[in-house]
Amino acid sequence: MRIIAGTWKGHSLKAAKGLKTRPTADKVKGAIFNILGSKVQGAEVLDLFAGTGSLSFEALSRGAQNATLVEKDISAARTVIKNIELLNAEKKVKLWQMDVYTFLTNHSDQNKYDLIFIDPPYYQQIVPKILEYLRNNTILSPNGVIIIETAADEVLPEDIYPLQLMIVKKYGSTKIWFIQQAQKTEEG
Repeated sequence: MRIIAGTWKGHSLKAAKGLKTRPTADKVKGAIFNILGSKVQGAEVLDLFAGTGSLSFEALSRGAQNATLVEKDISAARTVIKNIELLNAEKKVKLWQMDVYTFLTNHSDQNKYDLIFIDPPYYQQIVPKILEYLRNNTILSPNGVIIIETAADEVLPEDIYPLQLMIVKKYGSTKIWFIQQAQKTEEG
């Protein structure tokens, strides 16, 4: 697992031991950041189910301002700490070692985020609950993007207003969803 572009390009990241985390493949990660393009520059990042922090570190390498990572698993959180130290990213990264729902309930109102990565365990119906929270709370900046990774055969709720599905891409056994605030239309 490595950082594929930006100031930390080529740096290898530590991986958590065991099967509890599923790092995003480099091909998928590259596709995500190609789609995001300039939205990464100066972004405030929230990484839910951070795992090793690979998506956040890639965003920081490509010019994101700061990253808040949330990871409940102690082994994965320790791996994030090692990766923070490896990259000397202590000033840019805040790690919350806790359950995502606890974080969202108690800490998420402190910031607005430009990029929100959601990469939970597959097939556990976690994403609909988090989308419901994001629909009802304004932690996504007005031009921000939610990036969700699911298994290729998982589906998301159709009614997510005031959010709007913008792009869905499938890469092998993985599906990536890009969601933004619904665009307001002017009535004539």
